[in-house]
Amino acid sequence: MAQTQVPPEAAKAAHATGNGGPEWRKYISFSTDHKVIGIQYLVTTFLFFLVGGALATAVRTELATPQADFVSRELYNSLFTVHATVMIFLWIVPAGTGGFGNYLIPLMIGARDMAFPKLNAVAFWMIPPGGILLLSSFFVGAPGAGWTSYPPLSTVSGQAGEMIWILSVLILGTSSILGAINFLVTIIKMRMPGMGYNQMPLFCWAMLSASALILLSTPVLAGALILLSFDLIVGTTFFNPTGGGDPIVYQHMFWFYSHPAVYIMILPMFGMISEILPVHARKPIFGYKAIAYSSLAISFLGLIVWAHHMFTSGTPAWLRMFFMITTMIIAVPTGIKVFSWLATLWGGKLRLNSALLFGMGFVSMFVIGGLSGIMVASVPFDIHVHDTYFVVAHLHYVLFGGSMFGIYSGLYHWFPKMTGRMLNETWGKIHFVLTLVGFNMCFLPMHWLGLQGMPRRVAEYDPEFATINLVCTIGSYILAVSTIPFIINAVWSWIYGTKATGNPWQALTLEWQTASPPPVENFYDEPVLWSGPYDYGTDLLQPGEDKSVEELLAEVNANPG
Repeated sequence: MAQTQVPPEAAKAAHATGNGGPEWRKYISFSTDHKVIGIQYLVTTFLFFLVGGALATAVRTELATPQADFVSRELYNSLFTVHATVMIFLWIVPAGTGGFGNYLIPLMIGARDMAFPKLNAVAFWMIPPGGILLLSSFFVGAPGAGWTSYPPLSTVSGQAGEMIWILSVLILGTSSILGAINFLVTIIKMRMPGMGYNQMPLFCWAMLSASALILLSTPVLAGALILLSFDLIVGTTFFNPTGGGDPIVYQHMFWFYSHPAVYIMILPMFGMISEILPVHARKPIFGYKAIAYSSLAISFLGLIVWAHHMFTSGTPAWLRMFFMITTMIIAVPTGIKVFSWLATLWGGKLRLNSALLFGMGFVSMFVIGGLSGIMVASVPFDIHVHDTYFVVAHLHYVLFGGSMFGIYSGLYHWFPKMTGRMLNETWGKIHFVLTLVGFNMCFLPMHWLGLQGMPRRVAEYDPEFATINLVCTIGSYILAVSTIPFIINAVWSWIYGTKATGNPWQALTLEWQTASPPPVENFYDEPVLWSGPYDYGTDLLQPGEDKSVEELLAEVNANPG
């Protein structure tokens, strides 16, 4: 991909002085280095993931029995409301876009940093106060209207908690917008000479599409929340029918952001999987342009499907038909990606390490969620399962299964680049097995619960569902335990792990053509393109071959033609 000379003395000096190294002080400072900010995002959001997971475990503990005997009904409402908000706004969105996006984008396009480094730092430092503010709501009466916060429920329950929820989401949304501006300008204006759009790594295409969605949809959510706050504290009636308002307008504004948010969360994972599979299958990506342009198609179609969440909200029949059709159409670009990934794996020399296992787990979990998504896109079926546990199962397979497996795959793949150390593969595979078993044991039976009519968002339920709920709860405990091997592995390996070379996977994208971890300005020399990012099947590198960058460069120099 690029010819970058890395003097051994310079690399050693970089590690000795801590340029890009794991010196803990710089990770709690106002750094403008995109690599430091990326790791700050990943570590901070993972801590919030643990908090969100603890809240989810409390929810599942309550649901282990039909009676509300672990927490009160009111606290149960707050637990699942804050759980969903934390997982979406404080883990998946900032980890995928802010974490991996910040660390990888400048390296992948040969830039020295992001376009606006100070703005980048500001965007990150809005995350901790936004998260702490949200969690502090438990001291004054946490919000209990669900993460959707529909009026009139949100205007009559826990006013202080709802206002804290609104303020927190506004802060986190602003952070997301600032990051999106930075990504768009960086990708469009700062690519190295010779790197056209069709030479970019697919992760860049995914971040381009996700950032466009953030800029177009997030301000609409902000507007809805500001109007809702006026109804709460000023007494306006924007969403109150008694004063001429309409609560359905809130639903339209909320879902105009919150369905594209699904793709804001999952597009970075699509991009990461498109980077990881070719490397560990030792094959070129199948259908580069199809995958790249399908990301743009998802970004566009994601803006015209929002009302499929409102099929039971009095939506006219003709409008239901429009949104049903557009929702089914959006499965096409997603299917293009899935079949391209499968074709990439087919016939490859698979290295079944933790990164590839989680990558393949991502594909399988997302396919299950996608299939149930096609089902709920159909109006008659959606009316039957609306607000049941079938929707909970679908949501978690798409978002939690997709995002969790995608993030873990990315961490195992890029951990050597970020830290200069290799993760332990034995612990990684234990982590994968526990995650796969726990996740499916927890969420797969929920499809049956929903089809049988068990409603979501309730602390008490019919005793006939007790056995399946107990199975789901046991699965949630296994899923919770699965994080322990990863935490031990990550902390131990970062400090004592085997030292990584600059390119331990023999990958061809630019980020692997510099030291691990990279120096402050990423590259010692100006990077030069000499191959495509996925040219594993070229004359230089046949499928199944593993060659170091130095060997490839020697062949290029020996045969300039």
